Amino acid sequence: MTGLVLFCLGHFFIDLYSSAMGAFQPLFVSRLHFTLTQAGILGGVMVFSGSFVQPVYGYLSDRFHSKMFSALAPAAAGIFIACLGLAWNFWTAAALIFLGGAGIASFHPQASARATLGIDSNRGRWMAVFISAGSLGLAVGPAYFTAITQSLGMERSWIGGIPGIFVTLLMVSLIQAPEAPGREARKKFDLEPLKAVKGPLTVLGALVLLRSGIQIVFGQFLPLYLYRERGFTLYQAALALSVFQIAGALGGFMGGHCADRWGGRRVIIWSMAGSIPFLALFFFSHGIASMVGLAAGGLILLFTVPVNVLMGQQLAPAASGTVSALMMGFAWGLAGLIFVPLIGLFSDRLTMQTTMSSMILFPVTGYFLALKLPRVRTNEH
Repeated sequence: MTGLVLFCLGHFFIDLYSSAMGAFQPLFVSRLHFTLTQAGILGGVMVFSGSFVQPVYGYLSDRFHSKMFSALAPAAAGIFIACLGLAWNFWTAAALIFLGGAGIASFHPQASARATLGIDSNRGRWMAVFISAGSLGLAVGPAYFTAITQSLGMERSWIGGIPGIFVTLLMVSLIQAPEAPGREARKKFDLEPLKAVKGPLTVLGALVLLRSGIQIVFGQFLPLYLYRERGFTLYQAALALSVFQIAGALGGFMGGHCADRWGGRRVIIWSMAGSIPFLALFFFSHGIASMVGLAAGGLILLFTVPVNVLMGQQLAPAASGTVSALMMGFAWGLAGLIFVPLIGLFSDRLTMQTTMSSMILFPVTGYFLALKLPRVRTNEH
């Protein structure tokens, strides 16, 4: 259980740093005069280095079994992401984002594979705790860095990296190294377990792609959208993103419980269908009703975060690190690489209202995809 607590703490800060772009994007646009296209490209860089390459780290962690893949990650992410306030042009910002994202990518595969290791019952519940810790970090990140930059100045954003360094010291000191298999077992590691279930994994990956498309675009652009087009202050816009992310954290926790009781397939179907009216309420209403739609849409949409990971691990238990990276990294990263730059590009040509509200079509598509999932439970009692 100590390991679970430490991995949850690490996950909180890793995802806090991964959501920092929500606070920095408006500053890049207003102070450094980046275009929305450039802002979208920076978001794509974050997604590529922080998510898209996670399967590489998943393979390496399954192959070499060193705790440093996860233990060093909070410090690496914290140092480089928190220094974004010191960037003086587009290329400096891109370099810092890429290096910080590499730390983020290193953490997730190994941590998600080891967080519930040794827990035999109600794994959906405990995986939901781990996922929710990260979701809370996503929620806090924009407001955390907005508070630092607004009160201390953009050039002192580096202060935000100090907790990541502290968490790394704790993890290096207290987390046990993974048990390494014998040489023969290492040689036998291959992708055959994934090939055997490529059909269901492809459907799961597509569902993560659609859900992550909304989640990551909101994380990158929601404060900018609310600030530019709906009259919010920077702090109000960051708080609105935090509302979405906190609701998502609660949704992920609830989704894990629901999966233990009713099975992952049902939870994913309910999530896709149930989020549609609330996302529409957010985009096409104003005031309290809009914020209720934002919170309820995030809560229901993010039911599926732990469920996708557990279903993938159940389908290919011999490659849990790799499959976790596919569910939490590759599909998420592909969504960011595709949708974040596209939203920025089309927002320069149309409006952010038009481009972002069009994403309501994603859960509509996801509902029909979810019907193709196999009828298996995420956890056996």
